[in-house]
Amino acid sequence: MSRTFLFAGGGSGGHISPALAIAERLVELDPSVETVFMCSTRRIDTTMLAEANVDFTPIPGAPFSVRPRGLARFAHSWVRSRKAARAEIQDRRIDRVVAMGGFVAAPVVSAAKRTGTPVTLINLDDPPGKANRWIARRCNHVLSAIEITDHPGFAERVVGMPIRSNAIASASAQSCRATLGLDPDLPTLIVTGASQGARSINGLVAAMAAAEPDLFEGWQVLHLTGAGDESRARAAWDTAGVTATVHPFLHGMGAAWGAADLAVSRAGASSVAEAWANAVPTLFLPYPYHGDRHQHRNAAPMVATGGAVVETDVIETDANVALAGSTLRELMRDRPRLQSMRAALRVRPAPDAARTIAQLLLDR
Repeated sequence: MSRTFLFAGGGSGGHISPALAIAERLVELDPSVETVFMCSTRRIDTTMLAEANVDFTPIPGAPFSVRPRGLARFAHSWVRSRKAARAEIQDRRIDRVVAMGGFVAAPVVSAAKRTGTPVTLINLDDPPGKANRWIARRCNHVLSAIEITDHPGFAERVVGMPIRSNAIASASAQSCRATLGLDPDLPTLIVTGASQGARSINGLVAAMAAAEPDLFEGWQVLHLTGAGDESRARAAWDTAGVTATVHPFLHGMGAAWGAADLAVSRAGASSVAEAWANAVPTLFLPYPYHGDRHQHRNAAPMVATGGAVVETDVIETDANVALAGSTLRELMRDRPRLQSMRAALRVRPAPDAARTIAQLLLDR
């Protein structure tokens, strides 16, 4: 008898991509399995899920807020989202909800509890956020992609970060570069702010190109800017005379990681896991507005292996050039160091966490 799993989560690619990875492995392990998704109404969610050709329903989830207007919006969206989730669970005869965390997952978990549907939480961050801590108290099982330092016993098992198969390079660096329209033989720097882009990172590399175009001689750049910033970035590279290919986003990151000799990236859990799985030396600039600094923690294990460096994103462009830019400059000029960083990452390859999680879900 086939089983149906409902994946709940969204708001960023960092929630959607791991869910898709687990869903892929579930179907590989048991072709009779059906998977459905409930996501936010944000464009990145619907775009990624549509591209993956999966069954999904957006719900109007909203983060919790103590401000009157935000609280009213949260309460209204909670009622609507829980009602939609309950209907989905009952109509599709869902066997288990897989909560990927965050504000989208919480009302779905609430509906699951009301219908007696088992729930497994996949925690993606250290420390777990408020929504995940709330969800964990209402789950049958809690798995974590990363070690939890401040909440002992939060998860029953640490499984690693689920990564989609299309985020793993399947060919040589030369072939990956050719696939992306790059010069197969030129060393490649990837600049990415993940699914939503990062304006401060975009500003950093644009300023460096303008001030030091010679730094980029012998390199080509693949710049993933996020929506809305690609025209500005393309003009900056063109003005500096630097060879660069600019896209807002790539759905299949495997070729991008496979093409890379060095990356500059945010440190979302998925970005860290993908860089590590593809053994790409990386300069991480964690998202600067998280009070709990969980992106710094995400990157720490990769830094400890010697495969990455973390610098603080201080947001203001000139200050970033002085601090993070200095590190980027050193890395670009030190090919032996990049080779050593890549070798360090290959000593400890990333596990297939998506398969591990899928098997655990099937066994329950």
